[in-house]
Amino acid sequence: MEKKKVNCYKCKFYYVTWDSQFPKGCKAFQFKGRMMPSVEVKRASGQECLRFQAKEG
Repeated sequence: MEKKKVNCYKCKFYYVTWDSQFPKGCKAFQFKGRMMPSVEVKRASGQECLRFQAKEG
């Protein structure tokens, strides 16, 4: 079974911050970072993001 990569741009928890040092954020995991949140989650846990929820509309 092959899993697709998570696209944070399509997730309702993804947001862009005002912090130029940490421009990308995830409301589900409550953190900001320099890389896409899905990349940070994969690096830390070894799994694709389990909190992904597609944006409505």
